[in-house]
Amino acid sequence: MLGEDHSLLHEFPEYHTIIMQRCKSDAAFTKDAKHYDALDKEIRVLELNGAPIDDKSMHQLKHNRAELKDSLYKRLSNK
Repeated sequence: MLGEDHSLLHEFPEYHTIIMQRCKSDAAFTKDAKHYDALDKEIRVLELNGAPIDDKSMHQLKHNRAELKDSLYKRLSNK
C-alpha cells in the first residue's frame, strides 16, 4: 500500500521498550534508527506525491531501508 508507515516503532512494536533504551544508550543504534526512519519518511512522501523519481532510484531507497531494517532487527533481537 502506498504511503504505508514502516517506521521502526511501527514495524517492531514488541521491541518498543528496547528501542527506546537503545536510543538512549547506543549512539550507533540511534544514528541507524534515525536514518531508517528518515528513509521511511522520504519513501512515504515520494509515494504520496506520485513517486516523482525514477523506478531505479525508488527501488534503491527501498532496498537501503530493508537492509537497515534487517540490521536493526538483528541488534534488537540479539541474533
